[in-house]
Amino acid sequence: MGVEIERKFIVINDGWKNQEPGSSISQGYLSTSMDRVVRVRVINEDAYLTVKSSIDGLVRNEWEYPIPVDDAKIMLKNLCIQPIIEKVRYRILHAGMMWDLDVFSGENEGLIIAEIELESENQPFDVPAWAGKEVTDKPRYYNNNLARYPYRSWTDEEKQV
Repeated sequence: MGVEIERKFIVINDGWKNQEPGSSISQGYLSTSMDRVVRVRVINEDAYLTVKSSIDGLVRNEWEYPIPVDDAKIMLKNLCIQPIIEKVRYRILHAGMMWDLDVFSGENEGLIIAEIELESENQPFDVPAWAGKEVTDKPRYYNNNLARYPYRSWTDEEKQV
């Protein structure tokens, strides 16, 4: 079992660009209950089934297992909450720490989120100039919620962090 400690930020400019090519991700949710999330994800040519516990502060338990890509594609099409989350993920090293930057497309086009995984809740880190307001405590920015209430359907007021 893994533990995930993650912080999320809105990306506010293009200062992160000129990185290596990103990874294409399609992901969907089999369950998005208050106490668990079950996700199916295809990353390029690999696929995973992930189970996450509810969040306690910044911490949650996480289990991830490789699955056959063909099975994942069938689950995404036939079993997952629609729409499927489509994004390109860029891995960006900043101040000695790895950031994941997701550029969403499809029903969540226009949204760009950066996240960093930490070893502890109090671990210090440097926020890059391209990362703006923190949205870790705003559930609407979590992927499982974007599947149920996509960014394109948000009001202008909701898009104002």
